Amino acid sequence: MKLSVVMPVYNERATLREVVLKVLSVPLEIELICVDDGSGDGSREILAELQSEHPQIRVALQPQNMGKGAALRRGIQEATGDFVIIQDADLEYDPAEYPLMIEPLVQGKADVVFGSRFLGGAPHRVLYFWHSVGNRALTLLSNCLTNINLSDMETCYKVFRREVIQSIPIEENRFGFEPEITVKVARRNLRIYEVGISYWGRTYEEGKKIGWKDGVRALYCLLKYSVKEPHQRAPR
Repeated sequence: MKLSVVMPVYNERATLREVVLKVLSVPLEIELICVDDGSGDGSREILAELQSEHPQIRVALQPQNMGKGAALRRGIQEATGDFVIIQDADLEYDPAEYPLMIEPLVQGKADVVFGSRFLGGAPHRVLYFWHSVGNRALTLLSNCLTNINLSDMETCYKVFRREVIQSIPIEENRFGFEPEITVKVARRNLRIYEVGISYWGRTYEEGKKIGWKDGVRALYCLLKYSVKEPHQRAPR
């Protein structure tokens, strides 16, 4: 069983080495696909060094900054593992939780697993109140539109059976990926599980990139794809 880890990278030199080593230390067969999204802070050079040191790493370079969704679209299509998981390069999510995340997939119970920051008793860094309000509001709207009962639609940690995620066209180039993929997964009647995870959120001073404009875009994407995306029969 091989796990493809797709990691979009944009100006993450401060955490890049550490997160890559954490990913590679997971006791699974790992394929790490790092997609650099036009970094200008030396991240590309770090990725080149890491690739030369670790054969599990594959690096793809975007010609310019195109956004997280565009980077994920490229990395997902290049994945060859049985399962595909999304991993940010900023250390907010812990790769040690991969075995927990993939367990419903390994057991054949799920097609998609969301890692929820709001379930379970794992540790969480205390940060922005209004971010949590926004996340919960978007999740509530997403649930209303899709008729599924997620607790954390905006989570980074999502793992898929490879053939499932590679069959879903990804259109959003930035942070709209999360609502887009949630609606499209729900419309395909796939088997969705949630797993409680830890979360070590970072501040804007530490490099957090998502802002209120991305929240507005997420709202737009939920409405757009809920209207646009037809219901489909789940592949088995």
